[in-house]
Amino acid sequence: MGPVQILQIHERQKIYDLIAETGCDPAGTALMVPKALQYLIRIAEVPAKAANLLKQEMLAKGGDCAVSRRTCSLEVETTTAILIGTEKQYKALLQKLKMQPFGLPAVGEQIRLALQRYEQSRYRDLSCRGKTITLGNRTQIMGILNLTPDSFSDGGSYNDIEKALQKMEEMIAEGADIIDVGAESTRPGAVALTAEEEIERLKPFLPELVRHCPVPISIDTYKSKVARFALEQGVHILNDVWGLRHDREIASLAAYYGVPLILMHNQIETNYKDLMAEIIKALEEAIEWALQAQVPEEALVVDPGIGFGKTYEQNLEVMARLSEFRVLGKPILLGTSRKSLIGNTLHLPVTERLEGTLATSVYGIMSGADILRVHDIQAHVRAAKMTDALVRRVK
Repeated sequence: MGPVQILQIHERQKIYDLIAETGCDPAGTALMVPKALQYLIRIAEVPAKAANLLKQEMLAKGGDCAVSRRTCSLEVETTTAILIGTEKQYKALLQKLKMQPFGLPAVGEQIRLALQRYEQSRYRDLSCRGKTITLGNRTQIMGILNLTPDSFSDGGSYNDIEKALQKMEEMIAEGADIIDVGAESTRPGAVALTAEEEIERLKPFLPELVRHCPVPISIDTYKSKVARFALEQGVHILNDVWGLRHDREIASLAAYYGVPLILMHNQIETNYKDLMAEIIKALEEAIEWALQAQVPEEALVVDPGIGFGKTYEQNLEVMARLSEFRVLGKPILLGTSRKSLIGNTLHLPVTERLEGTLATSVYGIMSGADILRVHDIQAHVRAAKMTDALVRRVK
């Protein structure tokens, strides 16, 4: 007899393959997978009466539900509920919740959608005006091309067309899948530009970059006037660093021109009562605004916004819990390159943050990131290829 092994597997296909390896009957394998998939689901601000029924029903299905100890006596109006159960138990729970009062049918629908989005396939094609980005089979690398004189990392380095084209060509030769162009620094304390100033800065560059670039180009902006100008020049992707909170017209432009839209979480203050819940809710709102503007579901990408509207400790927590963004059912873009999160951890200047960036990027891939926005292309292409071999089993 061989050794006893304790396995930690949270992906449906890997569990299926593991059981199938035993020679188990295919029908039996299909029945066992939902019993092996366990989920810890957190729901904030559940009304006490609903929470009591939720706990009762979850216990009846063989799972469990943690709530405030004062919920039973209705001493609290609401409670956070932590549900613990297998996929099979949740399926049974959702059927029962359809017949319960206190808003539980709506809660059940939220749970159903969350599970569906969390488990849906990461394989998809982003259609970019004649170019295609395939997600899911390997990590995509987005190279940063700053046309700003005051960027925190490489401001002023590519302030003429020849230098910008040379940098673009270098990044593509090193393996960049996307080139992200920005003309306004978004670092803390940077001087904001008007839309007209940003357009003037882009005018000499964008037509040449689009003409010579073989991969999709994204424009890093939060102003619809700038986005419109960039799209008129042939740009393929909109990367909104304010997630439509500054200018919702950007969503209408993405829909009209048929381009992918990246929605990043951002806010001015760093005050949160419930960090991850509030960030996820904000991104859900941005997604809904985009859908209302007729942007297709499959054209949306989310970015947790590391370094934006978050303290050092909050950035660490978001990174540590990155996999939770899978509940949105959208590809995840991660941008940590050379940021203060790394500088404050390693106490190193911007020019010496490559290793720290690579650590966050590798962790990001393992947590579900599909796109990495980075400065150092070659190092990230190699690190991503190795990580993909481990996580996605691709060469």
